[in-house]
Amino acid sequence: MASVDQFDSALDLLRRLDPKHTSTHLNSLIDLVPDLTEDLLSSVDQPLSTRWCSKTKRDYLVCDYNRDGDSYRSPWSGEFEPALEQSSEGGVDEGAGAGAVPSDRVRKMEIRANEAFDVYRELYYEGGLSSVYFWNLDDGFAGVVLLKKGSPQNSGSEGSWDSIHVFEAIDRARTAHYKLTSTVILHLSTGTDALGDMDLSGNMTRQIEADLTVDDDGSHISNIGKLVEDMELKMRNLLQEVYFGKAKDVVGDLRSVQSLAEANKEKNAHREMIDSMKR
Repeated sequence: MASVDQFDSALDLLRRLDPKHTSTHLNSLIDLVPDLTEDLLSSVDQPLSTRWCSKTKRDYLVCDYNRDGDSYRSPWSGEFEPALEQSSEGGVDEGAGAGAVPSDRVRKMEIRANEAFDVYRELYYEGGLSSVYFWNLDDGFAGVVLLKKGSPQNSGSEGSWDSIHVFEAIDRARTAHYKLTSTVILHLSTGTDALGDMDLSGNMTRQIEADLTVDDDGSHISNIGKLVEDMELKMRNLLQEVYFGKAKDVVGDLRSVQSLAEANKEKNAHREMIDSMKR
């Protein structure tokens, strides 16, 4: 019972701390309570980090879904780095979850998905990095689509966008049932002499389910791509219209780039104009 209370308390604490430093806070909690390491890593979304595939000479994104201990599986080579120790049976067991090695069929779909989302990333983000990982389920397969884009630090401004799309695809007769859970982690900060420092950080999670037609394995890639594209569009619009719009209104009411003397001068001129119209 104590471990359950510790886990709930850790999640509650992370929700109240600055989301900009989630990774630092998470590592501190893991140091305090090592027994919660696996539970926290699998439950807390944190900004994506990057590794380099020594076999294909390409960068890739890492998260808990392609991790096994201290090793991460590259989507380009399909191999773990550092290499995993072989089991007594001479291989790594297949299954669902972190560290799983997909079957040949699912691996082929994973390769096609990485190629498709690499094009999507270039078209929509004009840069950044993408990685896709699949694993087997008893009645289908599951996977995660990772996208990351950061802005260079210049003129005191910086920002990063991390989107994590976890899905399940359950095979049915000529259709598949998809369940998609998407999380966006956004960080924006700027600082100028005129405006001072401003920091916007946070995350948003949304979930949808859909039944779509499937003709072959290629249909899965198209369906997943459509679901992810639609979800990202909705979440971007929501961030822009609701969250950014509200932040702009609040900041505009609280702060002004005009000096107090200039603001009073404009008010007096406006008042004189109104008075002259009443005469």
